[in-house]
Amino acid sequence: MVGGKYTYAEVPLFDWISETFEWERNNYDKVGHFVLGFVPALITREILIRKQVVTSQRWRSFLIVSACLAFSAFYELIEWWAAIMIGAAADDFLGTQGYAWDTQSNMALALAGAIVCLIALKNSHDKQLAKFNKTIS
Repeated sequence: MVGGKYTYAEVPLFDWISETFEWERNNYDKVGHFVLGFVPALITREILIRKQVVTSQRWRSFLIVSACLAFSAFYELIEWWAAIMIGAAADDFLGTQGYAWDTQSNMALALAGAIVCLIALKNSHDKQLAKFNKTIS
């Protein structure tokens, strides 16, 4: 929601953080890309478990991470298409701030978000799903 008021490159809190840590850019967009891996991972995990698509935990984790990376890649394509349509104002929209590896680092953060989600929330998510299955039975 904050990104809706400001462009990614101008979120005040991250301007302050950038100044404090002497970063060259405002990294607000990086938080968004981490979340772009974290949230879809949880949703995909729930769907795969509830629908019993894959029973092997390793394959399920692989498919979840792959789905998150595909979603992230699609988002990057949307950003690219928007940049082509917008033209000169694309730098404000994209928030690259002159960073040549922006797309790759965004996808790496989505990957990290998916992996963190799978590691950090596995036990609590399994418990919630077990409670849900008991209420349905």
